Amino acid sequence: MSTAAAGSLFEDDAPLAATLEGPVQTLIDDVKDRARHSMKLTVDGHTYPIEASVRGKSRTRVCEFPPIRLYFDEDSVAGTLFEGQDKLKLVTHCRNHDPGELNLVDEYAAYRVLGVLTEVSYRTRLLRIMYADTDGRLDSGARERYGFLLESRDEIAARIGGEKADVGGVRLSELAQDHVALMYVFEYLIGNTDWSLVTSLDDEECCHNMDLIRVDGKIFPIPYDFDLAGIVDAPYAKPDPSLRIKNVKRRRYRGYCIDEDVLRGALGAVRDREQDIIAAVREIPGDQDEIDRIVSYLAGFFREAENEDKLLARFERRCL
Repeated sequence: MSTAAAGSLFEDDAPLAATLEGPVQTLIDDVKDRARHSMKLTVDGHTYPIEASVRGKSRTRVCEFPPIRLYFDEDSVAGTLFEGQDKLKLVTHCRNHDPGELNLVDEYAAYRVLGVLTEVSYRTRLLRIMYADTDGRLDSGARERYGFLLESRDEIAARIGGEKADVGGVRLSELAQDHVALMYVFEYLIGNTDWSLVTSLDDEECCHNMDLIRVDGKIFPIPYDFDLAGIVDAPYAKPDPSLRIKNVKRRRYRGYCIDEDVLRGALGAVRDREQDIIAAVREIPGDQDEIDRIVSYLAGFFREAENEDKLLARFERRCL
């Protein structure tokens, strides 16, 4: 585990040892009200007074351990690893057993793959978390697990020189074409169909599992939330019946119709980074058999992409 400089939380990939101490079981039981609970977070030998609440939608229905949002005090983080942080998403294991933790690592791998392809993506930091439950009620299977922090939307907007675009819908002409084409190919690479560039029925803002950042008049969709992707293959993951695919490991292109040359360029950019992608996945700590499974799944895409014209023709038939 690493020692990091002030404010460098997402500038390093080395896993960090962490302890989250407080009424953890009370926190994860509070799915309905989602109140903030006072906790202590110890990372890299420094203890921070924080608040934490349950977050997420579908995972709170299927997971024993829901995702969490951490709230930091500006004064307590000054000059530390968390300097400048206000609130952060903590992606947690879903089920309190080893396979549940493997799914967490799989999803972390998806973020690492996207980070290889473009800097216009959410950065992450892997944690090995000890949950110290002062309630004394936490399942023993949840007491020490991997989790990862996700860069905030404000931080990525500032990093890429843009601003958040909170809109009810987006016109395809507004999208940064090279970037969105890369996102289409990336989602296909990891076998993810759980995303959309339209507003979900229960949301007021666009889009489903895509945040929007406006840079120089163009909108850049930033994907997140990959637990239903084929690269993860979570036991609760089921494809939308309208897609007519048997399981989430089956890839299905869901991008919008776009200029073929732009899409060809995106496909070529992904193919060119194959070795970098595999190397990034190989660096992830954890079960080696699971890492091999992820690499094997990604290799299936690269074999398919060897016949670029055939794959592009398939994309064209499936585009929205």
